[in-house]
Amino acid sequence: MDLTNSTGRTVRLFLVDGSPTGLMTAEIMNWTGHALIASRSRIGEALKREEASRTGVYFLLGDDPEQPTKKKVYIGEGDVVADRIKTHVSDGSKDFWTRACFITSKDSNFTKAHARYLENRLIQLARVANRANLANSSEPGKKALPESDIADMKFFLEQIQLILPVVDFDFLIPKPVFTAPATTTAAEPAPVSQLELILTSPKYGYTANAIEIDGEITVLKGSRAAENKENAHNQYGPLRDQLIKDGRLKPIEGQPFLEFTEDVTFASPSAAAAAIKNRNSNGREAWTLKTTGQTLKKWQDAQILAN
Repeated sequence: MDLTNSTGRTVRLFLVDGSPTGLMTAEIMNWTGHALIASRSRIGEALKREEASRTGVYFLLGDDPEQPTKKKVYIGEGDVVADRIKTHVSDGSKDFWTRACFITSKDSNFTKAHARYLENRLIQLARVANRANLANSSEPGKKALPESDIADMKFFLEQIQLILPVVDFDFLIPKPVFTAPATTTAAEPAPVSQLELILTSPKYGYTANAIEIDGEITVLKGSRAAENKENAHNQYGPLRDQLIKDGRLKPIEGQPFLEFTEDVTFASPSAAAAAIKNRNSNGREAWTLKTTGQTLKKWQDAQILAN
């Protein structure tokens, strides 16, 4: 699903007990699906609700204790969602999760075969997005469905992809894909949908390339980072250390650099810049637009002043 080119949608959120941290439901206009979200401490209340007795898919999300810089998620399905959740209570491998989301249907025609199909596709999408580590030990086989049912489930799946980030389950958001932007000038800034950025160090000789989409910075494979260990504070040091431990940032033999072995997405330009420079850095000043040479800060400020 292309989330960047979708038409406008209405998502209806309902705080069941009036609390922003309590039970929440989410629905999309003209969709038969229904989402129920609960913290682990409130899961007992969620399992008593009628939605939990339906057939559906569910997500158990929390921090990965073995890799603190990433989330961990378990994706499952059940003929009765509540029954499946209860089977996980004594499972030590699922102690990580702190929030749960159940996706069921208001349509009685939704069957276990549909849920199995969705579970398989959701696991595949989560692997490709690589935003969270999967707690699933195996990938279930895709349940055979009639052609018409597959078409219906593809639409259902698109709505799941849309609604999950709204309720802060963002592990299915696709990785940004770089596409060459149209030629732009300083008087005609790059399109808001995607910015092509560069960070260089004349002192140490490294260069990093990135794209910015909706506030996220994705540093591209092949970008280089400082190897030096400056006597400077780096609040993102643990993040950089984890990237090195994971092999996503590797030393280059015979050269004073580290290199990104894959595209890596950061939550902010400062996080990306600090991981590259190995010290705290104002990312809005460090990153510049390839097309105009403006700092990211100047470009963003210009967007505000132009309105």
